[in-house]
Amino acid sequence: MGDSREARDGDWPRPPKCRIIAVANQKGGVGKTTTSVNLAAALSMHGLRVLVIDLDPQGNASTALAIEHRGDIPDVYQVLVEDRPMAEIIKEVPDMPGLWCAPATIDLAGAEIELVSLVARESRLARAINALDTISFDYIIIDCPPSLGLLTVNALVAADELLIPIQCEYYALEGLGQLLRNVDLVKAHLSPRLNLSTILLTMFDGRTRLASQVAEEVRSHFKDTVISTVIPRSVRVSEAPSYGQSVITYDPGSSGAMAYVDAARELAHRAAPAV
Repeated sequence: MGDSREARDGDWPRPPKCRIIAVANQKGGVGKTTTSVNLAAALSMHGLRVLVIDLDPQGNASTALAIEHRGDIPDVYQVLVEDRPMAEIIKEVPDMPGLWCAPATIDLAGAEIELVSLVARESRLARAINALDTISFDYIIIDCPPSLGLLTVNALVAADELLIPIQCEYYALEGLGQLLRNVDLVKAHLSPRLNLSTILLTMFDGRTRLASQVAEEVRSHFKDTVISTVIPRSVRVSEAPSYGQSVITYDPGSSGAMAYVDAARELAHRAAPAV
């Protein structure tokens, strides 16, 4: 099963400096949070130190990592709007050494509006991450909300790399042009170092011709940016968050868990882009 292969696999290479990756796609239901959480879990289980920043007011990444994010828990909202140091809100994920989470509470839903009037509103997350001792981490993975608002723009400005999950379904590429235009705007005006480094095909159903056609179309369009592993549609992947777990820990031998481990391995072995 997956365990013996992982044991043989050992530790994966550490990047020369912390890789800051925004996981974004304004379409909902494409597997953003699932991808953020499971890549982070797989990387941490292979000797890498990973921080997940939950930037979605729904707090699904926090839930999947069993991090409390209700009530008056210190969260990303306070970092963005009240200038609270990021280091003060980070929590270690239970039973997952090397994995941390900066939680989101529902307060974050108001941040889109409150950020509008703040100075340097697009770069508040970048500033908070810069003030963090990033030498403590190999990866910072930012889970974005399903929109192109100020929260996602903050993630794009803070990140060096963009990872886009694309589901292998009808209309998969719908809206992608708008996201890529926003990326170009961010690069032109706010953060020239941002690089679309990775596309991950999710929710692949091998029984349908459509899934293969979408995968083919994405690969022909984005070439080597697309990770070779595809993530299958999987009940286990969907179930895991309700148990406060990634699928990697919930059912390591499942097809979804092994696919995410393979995708994370590929991500770790790809050279970090030149900055």
